[in-house]
Amino acid sequence: MSNYRAEDLIDFNLRHAWHKISRMYNQKAKVHGLTMSIGFILLIVDKEGTPSTQLGPRMGMEPTSLSRTLKTMEDKNLIFRKVDKVDKRKVLIFLSKEGVQLRKQVKEVVIQFNNELMSRISKKKLQIFFEVMQTVDNQVENELEILNKIINE
Repeated sequence: MSNYRAEDLIDFNLRHAWHKISRMYNQKAKVHGLTMSIGFILLIVDKEGTPSTQLGPRMGMEPTSLSRTLKTMEDKNLIFRKVDKVDKRKVLIFLSKEGVQLRKQVKEVVIQFNNELMSRISKKKLQIFFEVMQTVDNQVENELEILNKIINE
């Protein structure tokens, strides 16, 4: 593996593909005055509300970026915040009526893209892809556990 090209590495290909997907979604979102991050938040906020502290880890966003994005979404009247009735320390994020409407549009775009991909990839290859992605995810988790042990020693 000493004479490798970046294109031969798994993580290079993952990042390269995700970067292109991200650009595509951002261009589609821009038409509606949105960003991909806003679209993703619209998709993952639960009907019963989602704690703001869960959004960052689910999206892989830093707290500062998430705060800015949530503020933008509030300004655009796409979300609103409520203090949890049981645990007053918890703030829940809810979609407004406008947010719910926009969520439907975002979902259509994501489903259309995924359906297009799936129509071009055989079920067998897709199954293998998901198995490979699970292996990648497991390996990353292992690496993170090792790093956390080192950091916390």
